Amino acid sequence: MYPEIDTPALVIDLDVVRANVNEMAKVAAANGVRLRPHVKTHKMPELARMQLEAGASGITCAKLGEAEVMAQAGIDDILLAFPIWGRPKLRRLAALRERARVRVSLDSPEVATELGRLGGPPVEVLVEVDTGQHRLGRPPGRATADLVAEIAAVPGVEVAGLLTLAGHAYHCRTPAELAETARREGEDLVATAEMCARDGIALREISVGSTPTARHVAGVAGVTEIRPGTYIFNDTAMMRLGVASEENTAARILTTVIGRPMPERVVCDAGTKCLTSDGYGTPGWIRAVGLPYLGMEFLNEEHGVARLEPGHHGELPVGSRMGLIPSHACSVVNLFDIAYGVEDGEVITELRVAARGAVR
Repeated sequence: MYPEIDTPALVIDLDVVRANVNEMAKVAAANGVRLRPHVKTHKMPELARMQLEAGASGITCAKLGEAEVMAQAGIDDILLAFPIWGRPKLRRLAALRERARVRVSLDSPEVATELGRLGGPPVEVLVEVDTGQHRLGRPPGRATADLVAEIAAVPGVEVAGLLTLAGHAYHCRTPAELAETARREGEDLVATAEMCARDGIALREISVGSTPTARHVAGVAGVTEIRPGTYIFNDTAMMRLGVASEENTAARILTTVIGRPMPERVVCDAGTKCLTSDGYGTPGWIRAVGLPYLGMEFLNEEHGVARLEPGHHGELPVGSRMGLIPSHACSVVNLFDIAYGVEDGEVITELRVAARGAVR
């Protein structure tokens, strides 16, 4: 398995990536919404361009550092789905606005006031709404409508619309629960926008979506934009939710078996510094491709420790290689400087994770 690659390594199946990118683009087109994928999953300008060429209207970034990398690569329509605060970041945002159209999400008049002092054209903002994750934003309805009115009165900003992330969808246990969570995500924002319109503030953007909910919420009347990210690679969290299978997971950690101290125990050279501890304890949190009889038990920094089911104790001797599907693709990619791009089982390119570590 890719003997030319030293392990542990991040391997990206580009055939699967293209299929995933095209599938989500078709979902958006079929529902008449724009697709603005979140690039925090891959952090690679080459893959962002692939998404744009497939029909995405722009990209979403979590941090200014990611946006700066993407703008340097020529991408000029960016949503910063994160509040911007502090003079260093405001200076960088001002410079970024000279190269690209940049919208910013926020949930407070304080952040809006600082943005309004940048000068130049009004800063387009999307007001974040808490549709159930309980992270940023006020609840849908009157609480958010009042916030929108307060922010709309701030000089130098323009409220373009509402934004949410249904991160709580990751906890859904059935397809029906997931579909209902997605429906409420969209309808809550649309109803809130209608309330704002009755208050005299017309909003043109309803921006929603995570990978689990995107295919459902895209069909809610009034939604204008979906922002999935993980779909480009998928991971075991998406498999658990039923929106991905092993066949359309594109990011794997190539690892080597370095120890077989007990017949049932397999120790590999990929630990938390390659796979993160996200999802630890969840059944099937890390899966070995094509090895359903191997279960990952725990990770240390440099070691992955797995157990073989009875009847398979003679397999995977020292030196064997396996591909591990991570529990959280976004965090895993940020642990590597480069990824190896493969097609038809052959390594064809190296991709630099250009926005790795761009957390400011």
